[in-house]
Amino acid sequence: MSASTRILILGSLLDGPMNGYGVRRRLEMMGADTWANVAFGSIYHGLGKMADEGLLAVVEAGKGGKVVYELTDAGRYEFHRLLMHSWSEVRPVVDPFQVALTFMHRMEKQEILGALHGRIRQLRLNIETIDHAYGTKQRYGEPRHLDENLRLTQAMLQAQLDWVEGAIGRVEKDELP
Repeated sequence: MSASTRILILGSLLDGPMNGYGVRRRLEMMGADTWANVAFGSIYHGLGKMADEGLLAVVEAGKGGKVVYELTDAGRYEFHRLLMHSWSEVRPVVDPFQVALTFMHRMEKQEILGALHGRIRQLRLNIETIDHAYGTKQRYGEPRHLDENLRLTQAMLQAQLDWVEGAIGRVEKDELP
């Protein structure tokens, strides 16, 4: 389980005990599946694993396997430790586009141009979709600062859009590949 998933699960439990479904719903409201690469199926496994590690305690084992967890002091410490580490850690974003870009020399010029123009359409659509998403989470009680994830994602998409637009010119002038 990634450090990001651990932070999200532990952080979801900061306000009080919750079962796996409650944690999942909270993360879904945040949109964590899109910007944190959280596989929602891993939440239940993660809860059990962190309980085994002493980061969570089982406060209720209900019917149908609905287990309610709460943070232990060790869990609060681990949350804070991971959180502070994540503020200073800079990692590259793994994007399949960059993998594909590595092999652009294996494509015909028109294929490259077609792919880049298609990417521009997709990037513009994603940027526009984010424009409409600002403020929506607050209607469901989520904090205002969650929009900062949207702003960061939109800025990264815009940077890629700017690069793709420049790359088209370089391909047309036979500077690439």
